[in-house]
Amino acid sequence: VLNGGHASLCYPAALLGVKYVHEAIWHPLIGPFLDALERNEILPTVEPPANTSLEGYLELIFRRFSNPTINDTIQRICFGGASNQPKFTIPVAGDNLKAGRSVDGIALVSAMWCRYCQGTTELGDPIAPNDPQWDRLNETALRAASHPSIWLESLHDVYGEVGKNPVFVASFSKALQSIQNDGVEAAITEYLEDYQ
Repeated sequence: VLNGGHASLCYPAALLGVKYVHEAIWHPLIGPFLDALERNEILPTVEPPANTSLEGYLELIFRRFSNPTINDTIQRICFGGASNQPKFTIPVAGDNLKAGRSVDGIALVSAMWCRYCQGTTELGDPIAPNDPQWDRLNETALRAASHPSIWLESLHDVYGEVGKNPVFVASFSKALQSIQNDGVEAAITEYLEDYQ
């Protein structure tokens, strides 16, 4: 819930020029996107500990993320996506696929990570290399701009069997094409229209 949240909000924030986590939560689209994603795709995969409310824990996480005194940077939580995504978001997709639930939000997160790895924000500002595997990610992301499945096929070490699942592949490809054609905000808006 916590790490998956970080791994899900950082890339849209970076692409839109948001610098801090609290600013991302306050953003009119990123905050609602994370809330819808957590409720629709992340929480259903979490087994709550005894006497623990997942809804209450989610509210606590959102309070923490929105606290400006923490000053956690988007750049910091974007670091190391190639090691963080398979720990915090891809298992969520795998669990939801097995259960027959939607993966559109997690696929959108992956598409935003891919777009981030192309190395520029939506305003065209450069994104500094921010992963030990940056050269590989950047080259693959640039090729995926016109052929989205290249991202999943080339990063089998990240996606495993999820990257071969036709439902996930279709959702990811649609999300990346939407981002490439219309931008991050339009892609998030479309998700919110379907799932909020």
